[in-house]
Amino acid sequence: MDLFEHATPASNAPEFTVSEIAGAVKKAIEGEFGHVRIRGEVGRVTRPRSGHLYLDLKDDRAVLSGIIWKGRADALPQLPEEGMEVIATGRLTTFPGQSKYQIVIEDIAPAGAGALMAMLEKRKAKLQGEGLFDPAHKQPLPFLPEIIGVVTSPTGAVIRDILHRLRDRFPRKVLVWPVAVQGANCAAEVAAAIRGFNRLTPGGALPRPDLLIVARGGGSLEDLWGFNEEIVARAAFESRIPLISAVGHETDTTLIDFVSDRRAPTPTAAAEMAVPVRMDLFAALDNQGARISRAVTQGLGQRQQRLRDLARALPQPEALLQGPAQRLDYLGERLPAALRQAAAAKRVKLADAALRPGLLQRGVAEQRRRLDTLGARLDPALVRRVGDAGQRLSGLRLSPPDLTRPRERLDARVQRLIDRATRAQDQRRARLLALDRLRETLGYRETLRRGYAVVRADGAVATRTSDLQGASAVEIEFADGRVRV
Repeated sequence: MDLFEHATPASNAPEFTVSEIAGAVKKAIEGEFGHVRIRGEVGRVTRPRSGHLYLDLKDDRAVLSGIIWKGRADALPQLPEEGMEVIATGRLTTFPGQSKYQIVIEDIAPAGAGALMAMLEKRKAKLQGEGLFDPAHKQPLPFLPEIIGVVTSPTGAVIRDILHRLRDRFPRKVLVWPVAVQGANCAAEVAAAIRGFNRLTPGGALPRPDLLIVARGGGSLEDLWGFNEEIVARAAFESRIPLISAVGHETDTTLIDFVSDRRAPTPTAAAEMAVPVRMDLFAALDNQGARISRAVTQGLGQRQQRLRDLARALPQPEALLQGPAQRLDYLGERLPAALRQAAAAKRVKLADAALRPGLLQRGVAEQRRRLDTLGARLDPALVRRVGDAGQRLSGLRLSPPDLTRPRERLDARVQRLIDRATRAQDQRRARLLALDRLRETLGYRETLRRGYAVVRADGAVATRTSDLQGASAVEIEFADGRVRV
């Protein structure tokens, strides 16, 4: 059976193509909703390589697709994030290729301070989870920086306050990096300034600062929002130069305050943190100098008192010499008499021991008589001694002994004695030669060979100029001979 057999008869309603219907719907929507403001929560956010930003706006019952063209997205002060409540301004249109309608967003902003604070808390929790707020990463500020880099607007009152405060406390060299402190370009310029200061070379043509101050005056949350951007917080965290955050008033808090090494409630307070008061330093130096002088004076006084105490414990020099001096005087008085007595005793002993001619003659006569007596007894004694020896010799029967082995032993012993005597003689000769070399080395003639000379006055060695005065002959001995002068 044909499928169109029971079809409804054609009516007189006009027929449209798909493109015609899509165009009609597009005209109707754009004509009715040419410019709208829509409040909703940001859903999915994507940004492909083309640079256009695609997002969803939603509430509890519907979802509306949105698109922000690249040029407009780059000009936004802050980009929307998922979960953020916003108010989007634009025009409704359709996308025929997918049969859907969407909003082309021309401006988008958080729906009040509550939305900004919610996004700020979310971003803060993210950075804190990454450790950017960890106190372990905080760097100590230099006590007296040579160069201070300031990131702020060059035309505002902030830079004048900082320079004035530095001039009052302790003048330092200041490098100002001008940036926009609010608006769309604020975050990018502040981050570039922090990184730019860190890229400077110490001691270069443009020297690298020892301390950075990021400063801005007070304002609303929207005015300060550039300092809440991640790019600024990460640049402050990566800075190797200590950084002071002085954004807004004391009650204002931004993300850079948590990441910086120190937070100042105002730009003026940042200048006070950066440098000490010069007059206070002078006063402290004077105080320290006075304390050092007092300490030195007290130390010297204590050592002098200690020395005096020790001196009192020691005996006086006069007391040490009094006893020996008295004994010297006593012995000095006794010495002449003792010398006279000793001389007299020696004289008496010498007189008793003196040789007299008569005494010598008697002694010689007595010795001669004794010799005559012994000579008369000597001849008979020798005769008897010879007779007794002859009788003993005649009574002995001698047989020729075997002298071969004794002779060999005797020869061996004689040879050992000769060898020992030869060795001893060699040792004595070597020792004698060594002593002779030592004598030659220690003798004055070796000294003469090194360029010295011996001066003799009247045959005596002269060691002073006074020995030459009055001498009749002066002789100088050199290594190769003597010369009379």
